[in-house]
Amino acid sequence: MNRLVLIDGNAILHRAYHALPPLTAPDGSLVNAVYGFTAMLIRLFHDLTPTHMAVAFDRPKPTFRKKLYKEYQATRPKMDEELAGQIEKVHEVVGAFGIPIFEKDGFEADDVIGTLAKQASDQVIIVTGDRDILQLVTDDRVLVYMPTKGLSEAKLYREADVKERLGVAPDHVADYKGLAGDASDNYPGVDGIGPKTAVSLLETFDTVEKLFIALKKNDKRLEKLSPSVLEKLKSGEGNAKLSKDLATIRTDVAVDGVLPKTPITTLDTSAAEKILGDLHFHSLLKRLRGDVEKPKAKKESKAKKEDPSGEQQQLF
Repeated sequence: MNRLVLIDGNAILHRAYHALPPLTAPDGSLVNAVYGFTAMLIRLFHDLTPTHMAVAFDRPKPTFRKKLYKEYQATRPKMDEELAGQIEKVHEVVGAFGIPIFEKDGFEADDVIGTLAKQASDQVIIVTGDRDILQLVTDDRVLVYMPTKGLSEAKLYREADVKERLGVAPDHVADYKGLAGDASDNYPGVDGIGPKTAVSLLETFDTVEKLFIALKKNDKRLEKLSPSVLEKLKSGEGNAKLSKDLATIRTDVAVDGVLPKTPITTLDTSAAEKILGDLHFHSLLKRLRGDVEKPKAKKESKAKKEDPSGEQQQLF
């Protein structure tokens, strides 16, 4: 069976940058995020055994979400210059591996991934740290592989795992965000409605739209809600519907290019060998070639302090 691995480039790049200590290339440029991202690509290729791979990145231009809601992601700090300066090199590494990159002005990597996943007829595994993308999970075809501890551990999410984590099934994740909001993306949600109440409301009314239809019709099921919850919902309809729209991943983006039909059989290309050699990523070159020695026991403290690759070997 063919297996397409779709990688949220920005999400993994941020994790790599914050998980690893500073590391410089021979020219003095900072490359810790490049190293971590590259190590993750090699690991994913070996662990997930894809027949096809692609990476999606955000574009710098504002997305449609920012136009819908100017406060969208307003609480997020600006990307560190030290990280921004590594993005171009990451693109070069991905290209050297023969992995296609997809981006689209006005949309986020999530939307590009959602579109590619919908178009694919293969099994799809999405690699990301963004919980919004859990809405795409379907046990028969789309799974999400989400790092849980830096870059060293990850969990594969099926429908039951999404329900266990958020309290709702994948097809209700956007409704959940519509009611409870999301501080990381600054979705407002309904003021005063928390995760538990949001889950309970969706169990009863199914979707945000059906909930507010029930409110307008004075549905008998509303009798189980407290007066304070009813009041919050009546005043929060606009924000609930806006937040659901913001949280909904688009699957109809007019992406440029198509996924290659030829299976990817190796990452060990001549271009990859050159760029990893130029960056002095010698430990990654060994992994790329499948020539990795087992780490020797109890040789840690001095090596970790003096040799960044010693630290990174521990993480991956």
